[in-house]
Amino acid sequence: MRSRADLASARRVVVKVGSSSLTTAAGGLDEGRLGALVTAVQDLRGRGAEVVLVSSGAIAAGLAPLGLARRPRDLATQQAAASVGQGLLVAAYDRALGASGTPVGQVLLTAEDVVRRGHYRNAQRTLERLLGLGVLPVVNENDTVATDEIRFGDNDRLAALVAHLVRAEALVLLSDVDALHDGPPGRPGSRRVPLVASAADLADVVVGGTGGAGVGTGGMATKLAAAGIATSSGVPVLLTSAALAGEGLAGADVGTWFAATGRRRRTRLLWLAHAARSRGALVLDDGAVRAVRDRGASLLPAGVREVRGEFEAGDAVDLLDGTGAVLARGLVGYAAAEVPALLGRSTSDLARDLGPGWDRVLVHRDDLVLVPPAPG
Repeated sequence: MRSRADLASARRVVVKVGSSSLTTAAGGLDEGRLGALVTAVQDLRGRGAEVVLVSSGAIAAGLAPLGLARRPRDLATQQAAASVGQGLLVAAYDRALGASGTPVGQVLLTAEDVVRRGHYRNAQRTLERLLGLGVLPVVNENDTVATDEIRFGDNDRLAALVAHLVRAEALVLLSDVDALHDGPPGRPGSRRVPLVASAADLADVVVGGTGGAGVGTGGMATKLAAAGIATSSGVPVLLTSAALAGEGLAGADVGTWFAATGRRRRTRLLWLAHAARSRGALVLDDGAVRAVRDRGASLLPAGVREVRGEFEAGDAVDLLDGTGAVLARGLVGYAAAEVPALLGRSTSDLARDLGPGWDRVLVHRDDLVLVPPAPG
């Protein structure tokens, strides 16, 4: 997909909508706005596209029924609001789609869970089957059981990962602003940025935080991060307001178009790079750094100088170079308590001294992804 005009004839699109576009500041769903979104999505589906809808709003929808004036700050109350609001949110989508006969399928994901081999394939199969059956999947992060994820508005990032997971042709991010601007949208003189062809186009852009409604957690910064994840893996992005969803999905010149800058990657490695929460770290010696970075090798116990944190086998850990910078992230094959006895020893030594099964690598190259250096 080379331009926003191609959206009109897209075959598979992921659409993400934020809480502030579906709810009022007092909490509760605005079914008129939700209905308008559904109309835009159904128009796209009517042109032959398959659509996955990533929808925030569960916590916000649960505020009014619980008598809460604003989004709670403590985790337990957020989870309670999500538990009440999630059912209301999906029911509202079901009512809005009732006349069309389109079934709604609820898919709740916790980003870290999908990093693990079996889990991410289950999510992929479920979404593919729902689309094949003509269902509109409504995806949300599983806020009722999430821990730190619930605090950071990760549905923008989740939408980018889902777009890659289902091999979407484009990702559409809908919020309460019409586009990316080169300054705060309400400030006189701020101009719409119609096209972002590379990261260099963002050098002079100033972004803000959560919208004025006070019910969302994303803000423009998380949308730019999500756009970066998607475009770097070959999925272009349209960023615009929910009010302009119909025009945007029809290919009109609205919002900001982020051109794809990279190629599609293996899905699980994309999840590992962007969705995994590291449970600890392994500090590598110089030889191991070169082997992992330059030769794409697995990480062997002999190349590790230090273990940090508490983790179990199968958890995501950061691989650090000698300066402490994150070189890569991978799924570790041992628990943290087991690693110190392995440090600096070859796999043949481990097999001889400890027996069969102890000669495996610490992090296999198929479970490892390099992490780009931080800017500056």
